[in-house]
Amino acid sequence: MAVPFRRTSKTKKRMRRTHLKRNVGTLTTCPNCGATIQPHRACMTCGFYKGRNVIESKNETTKAE
Repeated sequence: MAVPFRRTSKTKKRMRRTHLKRNVGTLTTCPNCGATIQPHRACMTCGFYKGRNVIESKNETTKAE
């Protein structure tokens, strides 16, 4: 097995790993209820997407009863 000729310095190691960081996803607010959601996804709180109800949420069924 090959062995490195010299030890990799902390700087070189960290420079190589700068691209391995995690990105924080983009978040927006739901225009209907104000909950935080990912863009281009239906709101899991109220079930609205682009101004219309696409998902029957649990909150609406409890309000109807």
